[in-house]
Amino acid sequence: MSATADHAEERTNPAARLGFEPGQVVQEIGYDDDVDLDLREAIEAIIGQELVDEDYDDVADAVVLWFRDEDGDLTDALVDAIGLIEDGGVIWLLTPKTGRDGHVEPSDINDASQTAGLSQTRSIAAGKDWSGSRLVTPKAAKSKR
Repeated sequence: MSATADHAEERTNPAARLGFEPGQVVQEIGYDDDVDLDLREAIEAIIGQELVDEDYDDVADAVVLWFRDEDGDLTDALVDAIGLIEDGGVIWLLTPKTGRDGHVEPSDINDASQTAGLSQTRSIAAGKDWSGSRLVTPKAAKSKR
């Protein structure tokens, strides 16, 4: 695929913008009937396997955390997610967009991620109803520059 085609795919396929790679183990937390099934399927197509669920008993390369305002304490959820990833792994925090049920304020995401020891490196529209925040440990943020 050409560089131009890669860039076109990144614009039209939110999963491509998440930076997943073939062969990665991606653990999914917070799955419910409101998640973006197209985004999930696109991630699985990129990594070449199904997402692993909350019962996965090894470390993952990345975590996709679906989180809604009513899901409890975001800081606790992020701290739990950190324990699930390899050193240098990424957490994609997916929250409902503004105006959608369960929307989480950006300031709450920032506060919770900082308290959990994470840095937010990027935000994207991750689907019709979801926003994505890429969160990394400070060590991973420095190595990716």
